[in-house]
Amino acid sequence: MTERLHLAEFLPYLMSVTSNRVSERISSTYEALFGLTIPEWRLVTLIAEHAPVTQAQLCERSRMDKVTVSRAAIALSERGLLTRTPNVTDRRSHHLRLSASGEALYAQVAPQAIAQERRIFGRFSAEDLAHFTDMLRRIDAAAEEED
Repeated sequence: MTERLHLAEFLPYLMSVTSNRVSERISSTYEALFGLTIPEWRLVTLIAEHAPVTQAQLCERSRMDKVTVSRAAIALSERGLLTRTPNVTDRRSHHLRLSASGEALYAQVAPQAIAQERRIFGRFSAEDLAHFTDMLRRIDAAAEEED
């Protein structure tokens, strides 16, 4: 007899659904207030943390595909939120940085995202959150391993 899969108890499914719900909850704030999509906000944040950074590095850090990163970068650039400078070590790519407008936007949006995070996760103890974070990192590492 074939083993039955019960989606409501399947951990990858539960993680995906929960992750989507949390992302949508947080993103609704910066989408409504600042007109940013989830990929655009992730790029703004990653660039703020790691600039200068290439699109390939953004793909690696965000785990988003090239097309999604490219579209988000183009949209942010068109809004004047990013600057692009040639990468002297790889002429096919550019280094991305936040412009002054991008930095100002980040300074407004980041506290909103942090406040949402606190509203969602504030009911858990610091110990619970540390354990949860550790588990997520270990799950990520296990998923990264090749069979």
